[in-house]
Amino acid sequence: MGEWLRGLAAELPKPKAVLMISGHWEEREVTVQSNPQPSMLYDYSGFPPHTYQLQYPAPGAAWLTERVVTLLGARRDPQRGFDHGTFIPLMLVYPEADIPAVQVSLRVGLDPAEHLEMGRKLAVLRDEGVLIIGSGMSFHNLRAFGPAAEKPSTAFDTWLTAAVAAEDRNTRLAAWEQAPSARFAHPREEHLIPLMVAAGAAGQDPGTLIFTDQIMGAKVSAYRFG
Repeated sequence: MGEWLRGLAAELPKPKAVLMISGHWEEREVTVQSNPQPSMLYDYSGFPPHTYQLQYPAPGAAWLTERVVTLLGARRDPQRGFDHGTFIPLMLVYPEADIPAVQVSLRVGLDPAEHLEMGRKLAVLRDEGVLIIGSGMSFHNLRAFGPAAEKPSTAFDTWLTAAVAAEDRNTRLAAWEQAPSARFAHPREEHLIPLMVAAGAAGQDPGTLIFTDQIMGAKVSAYRFG
C-alpha cells in the first residue's frame, strides 16, 4: 500500500489543493478546518515512539475553507489539525507538503445518502483544481483481521468494486448494509462513509479499481473517479 501511495501522484494531475474527508473526524454539524497551518493530531495509541514525531507541514487554504462553508453551510474549526487519516497518506502521496490541504468532517449518524449528497454539493470543486479524497478503508473490522477475514472481506470487496462502477452507483452505495458481509467488513461504518462523499462528487464518472491487496488477511481496495 505504501509503495502504491508513493507512486500515486504521478498518475494524477497536480491539484491546486486537496480536500480530505477522513474517517477519523465526526461532528454534529459538518465542519471544515480553517487553520492556516494545521498541527498534527496523533489520534492513535500503542505505536512506536517515532510515529508521534511525524510532521506534515502542508498549509491550509482559506479560499477552499470558505468554498466549503458556502457549498455545505459548514462550520469552521480554527483549531482542528490533521488527523492520521490525512497526514499519513499525504506524506506518501505528496511528501513535499507543498499542496494546501483542508479537512472536512463527517456528520454524526453516518447516513450514507446524506454523505453522497454532501459530495454532490462539493463536485464543483473538481473544476476548480481541487482533488477530493475519501480517506478510510474498504475493510475495517479490527477484531477480525487474520485468516477469518479472507472470505467475508473478499465478498464485500467484490460487491463494492461492482457498485462503484455501476450506473446506479449511488443507489447501491446508499444501501451498502445489504451487501454480502457488510457488517462484518464494517461493524461501524466511519471508514466506509468517506467513499460516499467521493462518489457523490463524481457526477457521472464511473469508479475504477486502482489498488487492491491482502492486508493482515483482509482484502482491501481503493477507487478513483474521473
